[in-house]
Amino acid sequence: MAHRLASSGVEVAVWDRTRSKAEALAVGRVAESPAEAVRQSDVVISMVTGPEAVRDIYTGAAGIFAAAAGKTVVEMSTAGPGVTTELAEEAAGAAARLIQAPVIGSVPAVNTGTLLILASAAEESDLDAARPVLELLGEVRYVGPLGTAPALKLVANSMLAIVSAAAAELIAAGRRHGLDSDQVFSILSRVAPGLKVREAGFVKGVHEPPMFAMRDLTKDLDLSLATYEPDSQESTRGLPLTSLARQLFAEVAAEQPDMDITAIVNAYSAGQQSEASAPAGEREVDALGATR
Repeated sequence: MAHRLASSGVEVAVWDRTRSKAEALAVGRVAESPAEAVRQSDVVISMVTGPEAVRDIYTGAAGIFAAAAGKTVVEMSTAGPGVTTELAEEAAGAAARLIQAPVIGSVPAVNTGTLLILASAAEESDLDAARPVLELLGEVRYVGPLGTAPALKLVANSMLAIVSAAAAELIAAGRRHGLDSDQVFSILSRVAPGLKVREAGFVKGVHEPPMFAMRDLTKDLDLSLATYEPDSQESTRGLPLTSLARQLFAEVAAEQPDMDITAIVNAYSAGQQSEASAPAGEREVDALGATR
């Protein structure tokens, strides 16, 4: 995203928890803290791995809100809707405009400027200042008040997990029946066109570099279940497919956390799935600010 913005003529300041990663981007000024990245920026974009990482970079003396007065802050992480109230209150206290804008799409979509950006804000007009920057990354779609976009992103990633697990299962089933993997995948990608971008992983077993890491999708499934799974014993079917997908992905992520999500095929090539597993551990944190 930083490269895309810089190559489009945007002046970019970057911050990452690991400074060498920010320096390796070579797209603009490297800040010492989130607050420093924000201080000279008009529009701030953050994308980190979960709700705790969001809290870490936004709050405190060196956090984004410490220098965000009068600025438009675009929080693009897949962090779920649970942090919405906290962020909204902090943004109001800092006199900043808050937009939540998770994306549909991965590296290829970023590089071509074809992301689908799901935007939620207190008022649609809050998007005005950020829209020229965001439209360099893709289509901006206002979906409702704060909290709406993060909830929709979890729906999207849960569907991605379910479809990916189904594809892995059916490719393995086809092989057992003597069918060619390419043939099976060609049919699956007609039914679910979104699979096509991950053909190398599903058919050829190429899972690196990851477009979407196993550990991160497992985290997103945990957020989805926490958001949508009913807490009480009501007459509802709950989320059985999402729950099963989470189990399958967590089993593979425990052994191959940094592989692309297409490594779910390994759950079927192994032939057996264990009963329990745990999400992967520490996630990397990064953020960037942009001035147009």
